[in-house]
Amino acid sequence: MTEFMGYRRPDGRVGVRNIVAVVSAMDNTNPCANRIANIVDGATAIATPFGRTQIGYDFEMTLRTLSGIGAHPNVAAVLVLGLSLVTAEALATRIRPSGKPVKILGLQEAGSTMALTTEGVRITADLVVAASEQSRELCDFSELIIAVECGGSDTTSGMASNPTVGLFADRFIDEGGTIILSEPAEFMGAEHILASRAVNPKDGERIFQMVKWFEDEAKRNGVDMRGTNPTPDNIDGGLTTLEEKSLGAIAKGGSRPIVEVIDYSEPPTKAGLVIMNTPSAACESMTGLLGGGSHMIIFSTGRGNAIGAPISPTIKITGNPHTAATMRENIDIDVSAIITDGEALETAADHLWNEMIKIARGKITRCEVLQEDQLSVSRFGPSV
Repeated sequence: MTEFMGYRRPDGRVGVRNIVAVVSAMDNTNPCANRIANIVDGATAIATPFGRTQIGYDFEMTLRTLSGIGAHPNVAAVLVLGLSLVTAEALATRIRPSGKPVKILGLQEAGSTMALTTEGVRITADLVVAASEQSRELCDFSELIIAVECGGSDTTSGMASNPTVGLFADRFIDEGGTIILSEPAEFMGAEHILASRAVNPKDGERIFQMVKWFEDEAKRNGVDMRGTNPTPDNIDGGLTTLEEKSLGAIAKGGSRPIVEVIDYSEPPTKAGLVIMNTPSAACESMTGLLGGGSHMIIFSTGRGNAIGAPISPTIKITGNPHTAATMRENIDIDVSAIITDGEALETAADHLWNEMIKIARGKITRCEVLQEDQLSVSRFGPSV
């Protein structure tokens, strides 16, 4: 596979970015994390709307996601903020095995938000300067994890952008890389196709179970997912049935065998096509993909969706000529020539491949330059 110059981390993984993350362990230190990152060039704030009084699976999911982001190979160093040093350390302890520098600060120990911000800026600036000294080294693309996502789907998604991403995914996997396909609620009506491709029959059964769980939860709350899909914006974009939408959604995962099924924010342990259990809301899904270590996210959109993820460059691709024109500032790759000029899917996939290489080597995506990113950790129960 093609080689590139990346950042080798102490745990052996490789990064395509060299970011210092200012991670807020809970909602009440988010303003300080945002202020610090706004002041220090080269720093990114990781702020969660929750973190306090969560219990059970929700608490574990928040910790797993935030620690996964802190340990992410695109992150060079981390400053963790907490209401106290105890809460900051609880998260930092889960990041430190990555071997990267991890510092902590507590609001109560600092004395005030201004004092915390001042000290945080000093520490973060030092971390950024130290990170800038790290040299890139030769790495192989087979070491990368790329996630595939979609949002604002329409007819062109199933005809152009998603199949293009699928061909890219097959090539990337054949070269030794890892692709993560998420949003099992979007598989509904086509889950049997994915389940039949699972190498382990237990993973195939889990795909059925994940789809059923989302459908049952929706019914429990009075929503018929099969009756309300496609959504109004999908229908406006030309989609007519749930099955049509689902077939388009799974197309972006390509055609290779499924080697593993993982939970939200879990890192893959095998190379190949991996399924991650995430909700279908883009921000929640991408946050899980980020927590699981995805180096980049390829986001296919039809009618238009501009949001991306922090830390992981989000590559926007569309096959809709109208969206490509009106959202030019937000789109990285326009494959609408498949629709308008009969361009071959293989040609479009080659274009995506070449763009991925450039971005891995340092080219900035539209989401990065416009700071179109958001974090949203999934939750399933109340805080107490």
